[in-house]
Amino acid sequence: MKHKQQKKAPLPRLYLISSGDENADIGTLLLNQLHLLPRSHPCIIQIREKKLTAKKLLILAQQAQAIELPEGTLLLMNERVDLAIAASLDGVHLPENACSVKTMRGIAPGLIYGCSIHSPSALRIAEESGAEYLLFGPVFDTPSKRKYGAPQGLEKLGAICRQTSLPVFALGGVNQKNALLCMAEGAYGIATLSLFRDSARFAQTIEELYLLLNP
Repeated sequence: MKHKQQKKAPLPRLYLISSGDENADIGTLLLNQLHLLPRSHPCIIQIREKKLTAKKLLILAQQAQAIELPEGTLLLMNERVDLAIAASLDGVHLPENACSVKTMRGIAPGLIYGCSIHSPSALRIAEESGAEYLLFGPVFDTPSKRKYGAPQGLEKLGAICRQTSLPVFALGGVNQKNALLCMAEGAYGIATLSLFRDSARFAQTIEELYLLLNP
């Protein structure tokens, strides 16, 4: 069964970002996690491995794409549209300062495109460019983002959600205890990295979050 789905189908509400810790022995953590995904729980998976060379990143993406994933799961590449095309992935996620969705869609019109945003002005730019979903954060305190300043908070998340009809994924410090607070503010789903580093609890974490987001 292929993991591809039609572009206009509803997006999964759970968004997994790869660890960023893959090294020369590429794929160990991400590929193991993909094999552990509960079969009935589709998610979005963004491959975000900035330490890898383009060659190794392509190999990792091809290995991930070859895995039999839950139906409806989407595999995205962070920023690199060329590698997404080469590995036959579903889409590309673009950081706030990356090339616009409009530019990328001119290269690969059939892919899904999402954008990271941190402000209402970035939201407007992403909408006008043709983004299909948004990542907003950090909502809560998270160690990896402390150097950039204080978290945005639930109030700003809610304001962003009320200003757009696009699906907004809450990112940054989101867990089983606060995920529903994000949903109450209008978030479509949640995105997380740190929760999935614990391979021993990976499948259980997916189950717990999936039940919260899909009651």
